[in-house]
Amino acid sequence: MAYDGLSFPIKLDRRTTRTARNTVSIGTIDSSTTVPVYRSLEEVPRDFGPCIAAIGNFDGVHRGHQQILAAAAAEAKQRGMRSIAITFNPHPAQFLYPKEAPKLLTFLPERLRLLAKTGVDAILVLPFDEALSRVSAEDFVRNVLIGLLKVRGIHEGGNFRFGHGAKAGIAELRVFGEEFGFAVHVHAPVRVHGLEVSSSAVRSHVAEGDVRRARWMLGRVFGVHSHPAKGRGVGTKLLVPTVNLAPYEGLLPGFGVYVTRLTIDDQCFEAVTDVGNRPTFEGVGFGVETHILNFTPVELTDETPLRLDFLLRLRGEMQWPSTEVLKAQIFKDVARAKRYFQIASLRQGDPSLR
Repeated sequence: MAYDGLSFPIKLDRRTTRTARNTVSIGTIDSSTTVPVYRSLEEVPRDFGPCIAAIGNFDGVHRGHQQILAAAAAEAKQRGMRSIAITFNPHPAQFLYPKEAPKLLTFLPERLRLLAKTGVDAILVLPFDEALSRVSAEDFVRNVLIGLLKVRGIHEGGNFRFGHGAKAGIAELRVFGEEFGFAVHVHAPVRVHGLEVSSSAVRSHVAEGDVRRARWMLGRVFGVHSHPAKGRGVGTKLLVPTVNLAPYEGLLPGFGVYVTRLTIDDQCFEAVTDVGNRPTFEGVGFGVETHILNFTPVELTDETPLRLDFLLRLRGEMQWPSTEVLKAQIFKDVARAKRYFQIASLRQGDPSLR
């Protein structure tokens, strides 16, 4: 998609040796957190425990995850212990079933940042590989949870599975708890507007373009971290340069046009974004193109960090009979987006939440 009506002096500096088209973004952002992050068992201090733990992939760190982690942190504080979130990288499904694995809501740097905000005292990232995949549930409890961390309490959701082949669940965890002396706290699913919160539900809503429901479940706007990529000239032909996202491996919203917020370094812009194959222009192919509404000149390179937040879906992707008809629709999209931001400003909030 490309936009007509305004022309902005966006400068794209091509000083890097590789082309943006061949760059695949995995959501790299500043991974600094306010808590220690241990990336192997060897990095965990021997005197870390006793502690309270929560274990999971935590993809998206949605409201259900937040509740579990906050409860673990609260119990640890009450008992004078430390709390720890134990997660995995890569996602086990990506290692075990790479072709069938779901696309991620959050890559590791963003996941660490979000986990740190839940109140836990530390994060342990276990490299998920062939060796770890073969560790039995009992060995994991005996060697990691008890032998290393001296866990005294574990907080989980009811669908928690662990151990080789994911053969163990809450029932087995309770048995281990009785044997090794730790309590197991099972949390009921969180429901928002009558909807049960889960990572798979969030993915489903995002894939369908329902970023409003995804936001309800996440407790924050759904967004992606990426870098700029050179467009295919469509924006230039219509006189309005657009900011294009580099190819992105994570989950993107379903094809359509969205009200968005684009952050370039520390500058935040109101925007409209098209996600799709741009069928009006034959042979253009898939792209994520953003038209900035309140633009001021900004320098862009292939490595400039971008965050694109999806606030509201305006419509699905359509093929228009001519460029002129597309231009007319673009003006309507832009007008609706501007109205959205006007309402948000008046209400001091995001109208898509209502």
